[in-house]
Amino acid sequence: AKIPVVEKPDTEHRTLQKILPCDKTGHQREHKTKTTTMAAVVSARIFCYRTPSLSSSTRSNKLLFLLPLLIHPTSSFVTKASPSRSFTHTARRSSAMTVSTEDPYLYLEDVESPESLSFATSANEKCLAALGDPSKTDTYKRVLAALESDERIPHVTMLGYDQGDMLLYNFWRDGKNPKGLWRKTTLSSYQSPQTQWTTVLDLDALAKSEDISWVWKGFIPLPRSLDPMSGEEENETSGRVTRVLLQLSRGGADATYLREFDLITESFVDHESDEAGFALPEGKTRARWKSRDLLLIGADVGEDAMTTSGYPRTVREWRRGTKVEEAPIVFQVEKTDVSCSQYLSDERHREAGGMYEVQCRSISFYNSTYFVKKEPSDEFVKLAVALNTEVSFFGKWMILLVKADWEANDNGSERTFKTGSLLYVDSQSFLDFSKAKDSGSEEAVKEAAAKLDYNILFEPTTTTSYAGYSSTKNYLILYMLDDVKEKLQFFKLGEGGGEFIHVGGDDEGKIRSASARGVDSKTNDLFWFTTSSYTQPSTLYLADATKSNDSNGGGKGDDYVLSELKSLPHMFDSSNLEVKQLFATSKDGTRVPYFMISKKGLVLDGTTPTLLYGYGGFEISLGPHYIATAGISWLERGGVYVEANIRGGGEYGPQWHQSALKENRNKSYQDFIAVAQHLISSNVCTPQKLACRGGSNGGLLTGNMLVQAPDLFGAIHIAVPLLDMKRYHKLLAGVRRLHYCVIQYHFIFCNVSSHKMLFYVPFNRHHGWQNMAILIQRTGKSSSKTIHRITTLTAPEKNTLLHCSQRQHETTVYIRLTQERWLRSFGIWERGKNGQSITTKTLKGDMEVLQIRSKKHS
Repeated sequence: AKIPVVEKPDTEHRTLQKILPCDKTGHQREHKTKTTTMAAVVSARIFCYRTPSLSSSTRSNKLLFLLPLLIHPTSSFVTKASPSRSFTHTARRSSAMTVSTEDPYLYLEDVESPESLSFATSANEKCLAALGDPSKTDTYKRVLAALESDERIPHVTMLGYDQGDMLLYNFWRDGKNPKGLWRKTTLSSYQSPQTQWTTVLDLDALAKSEDISWVWKGFIPLPRSLDPMSGEEENETSGRVTRVLLQLSRGGADATYLREFDLITESFVDHESDEAGFALPEGKTRARWKSRDLLLIGADVGEDAMTTSGYPRTVREWRRGTKVEEAPIVFQVEKTDVSCSQYLSDERHREAGGMYEVQCRSISFYNSTYFVKKEPSDEFVKLAVALNTEVSFFGKWMILLVKADWEANDNGSERTFKTGSLLYVDSQSFLDFSKAKDSGSEEAVKEAAAKLDYNILFEPTTTTSYAGYSSTKNYLILYMLDDVKEKLQFFKLGEGGGEFIHVGGDDEGKIRSASARGVDSKTNDLFWFTTSSYTQPSTLYLADATKSNDSNGGGKGDDYVLSELKSLPHMFDSSNLEVKQLFATSKDGTRVPYFMISKKGLVLDGTTPTLLYGYGGFEISLGPHYIATAGISWLERGGVYVEANIRGGGEYGPQWHQSALKENRNKSYQDFIAVAQHLISSNVCTPQKLACRGGSNGGLLTGNMLVQAPDLFGAIHIAVPLLDMKRYHKLLAGVRRLHYCVIQYHFIFCNVSSHKMLFYVPFNRHHGWQNMAILIQRTGKSSSKTIHRITTLTAPEKNTLLHCSQRQHETTVYIRLTQERWLRSFGIWERGKNGQSITTKTLKGDMEVLQIRSKKHS
């Protein structure tokens, strides 16, 4: 599933935990693809296929769940193995071995060519011929109805006050308004069952009048504290946001147009008028307000304005009424960096807080350098933090999220702060320390370090990790995971802006998703509180952080909730379902958690169809979320749904992610295999009844299941995968995402790295799979995650090619042996014959592996 990049507002710093964006019902789900090449299987991806191998008596009562799509237009479906087949950890039966050193499918990299489209059409035709048209089934219709339902929560953003009542804004799409309405209401109306909305901007009407297929991409409000026209100085509950920068794209493209919009007149500010509204053409633009008439802008303006990743390389101060090309450059980074940005963090509404101006140089996906100043006349100071540290502000405090152990000699204290810790320190003291370190004077560093006083908001344990924080005016609401179960903790800013005081929160972790977002963190401590779980749809509450105090019952429940505002209806019957958390043990002894949703009192006889989902990448955590589509198409029909919290994600903090990077990437796959084996050994299912699925990075995961453990699964769903990482940088958006993939997988284009990582690239470890239902799915023609080539390599009987790698003068082949005669057929039985050396070794119990080295590349 595609992961949207969302810039966090100043008052919210919650780590992205779900890879599944909210669907049109407000539920967490897979990203709904729009494509002609997969039109028949887009909305309902889970099908029921009656296997012809079952006897007539069995066939009338039992259904086998498969997820098939042909991987090559000349391939054909093969009958699934009988469910009575016993489980052994060996390869599936294959046909005669054929090896091709050429790649006949490079033409598929041109995704819009007639040949590529013909390939997709042929594959879809074979899929539909084997399974029938899913759109005719009741399951498909129910899933589609859930995805297109108008029953969803209209989440709002507060943009000021109108006669003392809060003004709340919401963007809404439905069948009548496919492009959407930007609309507003008041808090009093929002609290009523029938909210009254007033349209601010009709995007359908705008698209029709301008003859452009506009797609909403969000807005950037002018902060009231920076706007003399807001009226905030008269009364803090009378000010309102007067201007925003609207971000609109043509047809949903990544690049956007920037257009200033007046919330008082509810119209665009014409850039050619006397007011000279801000407006920029299509581009990867980043913008922040510095005042009503001044923007901090990063745009494709002038020579070398963009990095090689395609994002802004410079920041300019663009004054109203002038040309953006003539705006002075105030910040610039290297062309090879990912991007740069500059913004204001206004903390003057909190006691002892100040106005911080921040410059951020994004060197890579995870590594950034920060430069900060507190007063306009000050010089920017480079913060003395590690490159992967995250920085934010609360009042007079600088908040630091440590992503790697921060040693005492680096932080100026007498202790080392653990990876995943959340600290806070007086911002001025830390700026002085950073300036001293930058000067190189040991005496200055020692003097500044003596004034530092670090405080710990959160320190991880073996089972707990930091997941983010949100804020109200006086409270910091911290999210933490305890064995992937969520806990909220409340901290109140001390008197006079002093140290935080822990005032309440959850005693135990809960299997649910919970988010808190300040209603107006400039003026009060109210917050929007949203919860959901695997079986319970989203519910939105109005809550008050002041009621989280221990004296008011904090820690004994959600006592801070004031009222329920909105809730979603149930999309499937979950009354007889239960959610359990279980643990598997990976190959290296690591404890791997997973959530299992099933019918209550599940009989452990191995007969239940089970769907195992995983991701394991980019420090993104999987956790409880309402699974409407899986509930309709799988759980209601008796299946078991499982989500594995494997390494590579963020379930146990940065170290959980970092432990599966680069040459350790295979630990993610070992974790996933361990969960599959635990399901089988627990008699939840058999391999014939177990399917797995994953998308994007999860597609790489399930692609590895196809080559590393095909005998564990009866069906594999590989969605929008990254299978050929060695050529990924040549595919569409691959260049822009290269920074992320190099960090995650270490696919740098040199011989050493490629050889080391080849074992983890499914495309380079292909072989024949029979008795296996395989679905390989891509998105639209513009997707960079394209299935562009699959080559078949098969071996006789149960012999399996595990791995083949080439170095400068040597080819190494690893073969799992079951029959001596197959080895003889190569004519290399005798050690040393024709320059080959042969060794055997045992892996994982009885698995005999033959290692063949050949200097002739035979």
